[in-house]
Amino acid sequence: MRVILDECLPRRLGAKLVGHDVTTVPQAGWAGVTNGELLARIDRRFDVFITIDRNLPSQQQIGMRSFGVVVLRAVSNRMESLAPLVPDILAALKTLRPGQVAHVAAP
Repeated sequence: MRVILDECLPRRLGAKLVGHDVTTVPQAGWAGVTNGELLARIDRRFDVFITIDRNLPSQQQIGMRSFGVVVLRAVSNRMESLAPLVPDILAALKTLRPGQVAHVAAP
């Protein structure tokens, strides 16, 4: 699965998503791009967008997109807070469909 991590997430998170082709927004050259434009660029290039922006699904129309979105809910965007979410992220990637939003939260 082709996954892109939002620019506010640590690059090291991608290495934990074993079995997936992971890129970051900065690696794609899209750092600083507004959410609407970013989602348009992701369309048809990636299967999943992972973000920690909880407001994204209510501010943007995800249902018509060719990719799914995973919204992480953690204390911070530091790797120490996100690493425990990796098993649930991987589980979400198995079932996520285009236009869907999955929420992965810390216990």
